[in-house]
Amino acid sequence: MYDSTCKFIAAKFGSDLAKWLLGKEMELTELKPSELSLEPIRADSLIFLESSALILHIEFQTDPDEDIPFRMADYRLRLYRRYPNKQVHQVVIYLRRSGQAVVNQDVFELPGTRHEFRVIRLWEVPYQPLLESPGLFPFAVLSQETNREMVLGEVARRIEEIGDRTNRNNVAASTAILAGLVLNKDTVSKLLREDIMKESVIYQDIISKGEQQEARKLILRQLSRCCGELAPNIISQVHGLSVEQLEELGEALLDFQTEKDLEKWLKKVYKTKSV
Repeated sequence: MYDSTCKFIAAKFGSDLAKWLLGKEMELTELKPSELSLEPIRADSLIFLESSALILHIEFQTDPDEDIPFRMADYRLRLYRRYPNKQVHQVVIYLRRSGQAVVNQDVFELPGTRHEFRVIRLWEVPYQPLLESPGLFPFAVLSQETNREMVLGEVARRIEEIGDRTNRNNVAASTAILAGLVLNKDTVSKLLREDIMKESVIYQDIISKGEQQEARKLILRQLSRCCGELAPNIISQVHGLSVEQLEELGEALLDFQTEKDLEKWLKKVYKTKSV
């Protein structure tokens, strides 16, 4: 949830991220990983933003991942293969304080191979620069300032001053989510207006995913009762269904007698999705 929230912020406020990470203002558009034939382990933690001259690759990590250095080298080579003439800036941003060695590692090395990338540990970053642009507000509470409630209060005041209502709602919701890493829910609710957050795209997305997860659990329980223990590939296909499709499956399963009936239904759904 935290990594995907950061990715959402970067996609919506790319120019703010560029100003912070690259030191200059520029308009960046999102580059889809599919265009690079990438199959990342956690697609919700990374984002590629591009201009005509460069690509900004950001990895957001709530907790350390030993594979990060290799992944940065791997992505850099893939980017070079697709865009050999573009500059590439790679940044790993760690959200939650950690003492693990990997959060300090900014190099991937093999015999005869060395690749460097930038690492930002938010708990070492002063909060004041993060108050200069709305897209950076959500990160301020994760900064080196120990009085996090004070920082969140200042962020809340600045959010109220954002003129565009959609941006205001999205920044508020993103701030509330990330603040949950270091502050309790009551403190966050006291300082940030819940009515603003509930109107945001990211808040609605979280609610939608929560509903989908609950619907999936219910459907799988019902399927186990009528069809017995389900094969792993069948469970995987059920996990790939949308909320609407899960609702349709909830009605259809009333007529299922065996797992074969379920397989037939899923085959029909996935055949339709591929058309």
